[in-house]
Amino acid sequence: MEFFFEVLVGGLLAGVMYSLVAIGFVLIYKASGVFNYAHGALVLFGALTFVSLVERHIAPWLAFAITLAALVLIALAVGQLVLRPLVNRAPIVLFMATLGLSYILEGAAQLLWGAQVHGLDLGIDDKPLAIAGVMVSQFDLFAAATAGVLVAALALLAKTTRFGLSLRAVADDPLAALAIGVRLPRIWATVWALAGFTSLVAGLLWGARLGVQFSLSLVVLKALPVLIIGGFSSIVGAIVGGLLVGGTEKLAEVYVGTALGGGIENWFPYVLAMLCLLARPVGLFGEPAVERV
Repeated sequence: MEFFFEVLVGGLLAGVMYSLVAIGFVLIYKASGVFNYAHGALVLFGALTFVSLVERHIAPWLAFAITLAALVLIALAVGQLVLRPLVNRAPIVLFMATLGLSYILEGAAQLLWGAQVHGLDLGIDDKPLAIAGVMVSQFDLFAAATAGVLVAALALLAKTTRFGLSLRAVADDPLAALAIGVRLPRIWATVWALAGFTSLVAGLLWGARLGVQFSLSLVVLKALPVLIIGGFSSIVGAIVGGLLVGGTEKLAEVYVGTALGGGIENWFPYVLAMLCLLARPVGLFGEPAVERV
């Protein structure tokens, strides 16, 4: 049982980091109905910019501030110049726009900082820590705590503040929200700035875990099952979906993967996502669209 709980706790801690990535998608989707595939490229760009500045002997706090400013500016520019004019277009048009943006951002990152792999040290030892007889990585605890605090703060922001109320109004009906005085450009700008911030935090945590390399942008593929299971428009769904994906994929790899030759951790979350699509297409916390006919 101790081994079981070690595997489960490790998976849940990883799931919180999945939620951190997924919540960036949720924020954009709630505000504009856009699935921002370029969010993974923002994660990569943030981590690569930060580590490259630190390697050039810039103080970490200053490198963080510069990187955050760059990501916010990029996010605002993408939202205002590319996606805002396409909001009323077909979903496939919006998806293709963000897909193209992801390659543009990855190319810009490579042009600026090169394509070599970087190690990222946040000063947290990756040593096991015994908690109630269960061995847990210190870095995983730090990463999960950081991600958990940020996710909880964003959830409270969306639920208890005037901005959150405006965001929910925009998500329900943008035209009606505009008619009652909600300033859509301000809401969109704030949401894109928050998405830029979450992408930087996610990039640093995942970069310290996996190394800062171009495959880091593929973390978006880990967030996709989380979004499908939790619901594209729910911050709470992103949290629950991340925990479900993180916990079940680790348990499946350990207890089922040996019988299937291993390696099921990468595709098992998509099995869960497909089952969720069959049972509840909008996700566990998503709301079905209501249209007048």
